[in-house]
Amino acid sequence: MSVNVNRIIGKKNNLFNINTRALEQFQLQGMIVPGLVLLVLFSYIPMWGVLMAFQKYDIKRGFWGSPWVGLDNFKEFIFSRNFTIVMYNTLGISCLRLFICFPAPIILAIFLNEVRSPLLKRIFQTVTYLPYFLSWIVVAGLVFSMMSGDGGPVNAVLLKLGIIKQPYNFMSEKRAFWPILITANVWKDVGFQAIIYFAAITGINPEYFEAAEIDGAGRFRKIAHITIPSIAPQIVILLILAISNILNAGFEDVFLLTSSWRNGAVTPVADVIETHVYRMGVISQRFSYATAVGLFNSVVSAGLLVGANWLSRRLTDNSLW
Repeated sequence: MSVNVNRIIGKKNNLFNINTRALEQFQLQGMIVPGLVLLVLFSYIPMWGVLMAFQKYDIKRGFWGSPWVGLDNFKEFIFSRNFTIVMYNTLGISCLRLFICFPAPIILAIFLNEVRSPLLKRIFQTVTYLPYFLSWIVVAGLVFSMMSGDGGPVNAVLLKLGIIKQPYNFMSEKRAFWPILITANVWKDVGFQAIIYFAAITGINPEYFEAAEIDGAGRFRKIAHITIPSIAPQIVILLILAISNILNAGFEDVFLLTSSWRNGAVTPVADVIETHVYRMGVISQRFSYATAVGLFNSVVSAGLLVGANWLSRRLTDNSLW
């Protein structure tokens, strides 16, 4: 009985200490209030709008006056011809990003770590992460200028090297869209994303590398047996998040780069879930259908997140929760 009383007294003392610490740090605690207010206003309160996916929403009748149609909007999307095209493009672009854009910052971070000169390391790091701060509007304009068949530098170089005999119009060729989109994503984001891995690499105990050098290990052996295993937890966590976003091929980059192509020539290979929601919801004003597609995307992404996290926990002992 005395043990239980001591536990209760101990819990009360801990609770009192927590409350006292919170009162002492009320200025710091108050800094989270604006973030919580924004989270409630823009993330939780608008969630009631998800119910629109189960309605045939009429802007004149409003939310409460619009008829309920159950799963009709979901069925229309899944059994439509657009479903195959949209899912093929979304999964194709997302898988290319997963296999190309995901390992690129890891390779760059390892490369930067192997640069011995601190000056060169800072220069490379600055040059690679500066494109991240460019707007996708600017990047789309740069891509159009670079790939233009009318005096674009890419065509000029290819002509000088004799690879092509006449200017090639990249901006009207469907086959060029995916490679250009992935290349633009790597160029824009690789430097900034590499900061996470570079920070993890700098946290590795230098004694590991010194011991490996004493044993005669070269750079590649140190990378394979020390660097990569040491940053494996960070790689796994970010891989789980990347897998959960596999249905999010991106709206801003796809939409703006698609607008750069002439006469909508690449629309058949560039229509992803986000652009489909934009066309149906904003342009066609089919709000219920667009909400249903967005909800479908969110539910599948949540399932992928849970599945990837479970698989990672079983295989690697690293997981989000």
